[in-house]
Amino acid sequence: MVTIQKKNKYRVGILSDTHGLLRNCIYKAFAKVDLIIHAGDVGGTAVLRELEKLAPVVAVKGNTDGNWAADAIPAFEMVSVGEIMIYVLHDLMQLDLDAGSAGVDVVVSGHTHQPCIEEKNGVLFLNPGSVGPRRFDYPISAALLEINDGRLSPKILTF
Repeated sequence: MVTIQKKNKYRVGILSDTHGLLRNCIYKAFAKVDLIIHAGDVGGTAVLRELEKLAPVVAVKGNTDGNWAADAIPAFEMVSVGEIMIYVLHDLMQLDLDAGSAGVDVVVSGHTHQPCIEEKNGVLFLNPGSVGPRRFDYPISAALLEINDGRLSPKILTF
């Protein structure tokens, strides 16, 4: 489990499915975040190294992350941001726990390349979409999650 220092307000940049392409728009969008979460299909360590120039990074491997990711990043991660618990995995269909019962406040996933913010049974489910190579007519997108005294304010960013 990754823990981020305790304070009252956090900004978390969330992205997925870069597939080796880190667009310039991310540098500006994530310039003042406290943490970056990458929900898989990273496409190589160069993407993670660039993101680490902006903020600490938590990343999970996706279905297209090959041998380089085997020992470099986990399949899922639990992140504590203040009093908020965030569970990160690539493919939401592989979620193997009841998030609410497990004390999870936010589930972050990727894989579909389609942005989505949805609340189910008191748990926020957030998919930032993809900022990697365009797929079909899906938007190029990422997300920001503001946490203020335990209140969640998610926002999809389109580029």
